[in-house]
Order: sequence, then C-alpha cells, then structure tokens
Amino acid sequence: MKYDIIYADPPWRYEGNTARPSDVIENHYPTMELEEIKNMDVPSADNCILYLWTTSPKIEEGLQVLNAWGFKYRSQLIWDKNMLGLGYWFRVQHEILLVGVKGDVSCPPQSKRIRSIYKETRGKHSKKPDSIRRLIDEWYPDKTKLELFARDTFLGWEVHGNEASTNKQTYLDGESIKGE
Repeated sequence: MKYDIIYADPPWRYEGNTARPSDVIENHYPTMELEEIKNMDVPSADNCILYLWTTSPKIEEGLQVLNAWGFKYRSQLIWDKNMLGLGYWFRVQHEILLVGVKGDVSCPPQSKRIRSIYKETRGKHSKKPDSIRRLIDEWYPDKTKLELFARDTFLGWEVHGNEASTNKQTYLDGESIKGE
C-alpha cells in the first residue's frame, strides 16, 4: 500500500561525547546511520506530503533524507518545548518538523493553518506532541497515513516502529482502546 501522508521521526545517530549515560541516545532506543535512513523504501503515493522531524544539528541530514525519499522541501514548524535541553553551541529547546511534498498536493485549509512556532512542553525523551498528529488528521481526514518510527498506534494511522504496540490503539484524544 502507498500512503498520502508520511509522518516520520527517524532515530538519528549523533556524534560527540556526553557526560551522563542518560543523555546517550542509544541508551533510550537504537539509532540508524544517515545512509540507512536515506535508503529506506518509503511507501509514499505519487501525491504525498511528508512531515519529517529533525533537530538543529541534523537539519542538513533531514533535508538529505527528505530529498532521498523523493520529496521537495516546502516549509517547517518549530516545536518550542518550553524547557532547556542539551547542546554544544546552544542549549536547545526546540525541534524542527520539515514539510516535503511530491506530486500534486494541497496545503492545509487556510482556516486551519497554525503558527510556525508551536509551543508545548516536552514529555519523555524524544516523544513528539500527539497534538501534531491530531492536526495532520484534521487537515487531511480522508488521506491514508503512515507513521514511521512510531512509538504507539493511533486509529486511522498505519504505523511502523519497534516501540509501537500491536495489541492496543489510541484514539487521537489519547484514550487507549483494545485492538481487534
């Protein structure tokens, strides 16, 4: 199956030393080399929108992945986590959601567009706001959707990820239900 919407949060591998074991990404989940991510066979439809999470040190790699997967960069959203994080040049408190397109696709309806800086306090390590998925679902209710590197399952979304449970799904409002 090919999907109209791809939502992805790749497990970027970072270089550099860190003082605390809790800050080492591989202690939270397995990561992938850039070439592994770029060479993935992403089941995108001919007309498709990609929402791709990246971080400020990985923005160049994020654009490479977007292009390798056959998309053209269009825009980005900045997620202000309202909390300071780690960083070598700056104490980072944001992540970046790149938007790429291929084929003939439409922007979200003008009446439903949001600001390019989205503020929501971060939760556990690397977890993205569920509200972003809800927005995408609201913008494109009739499109087929795939979340790559998912941590959970959600009604109306196909998922691929080693943390996604196959025995439950979650409503987009966060309430858990049993899978069929």
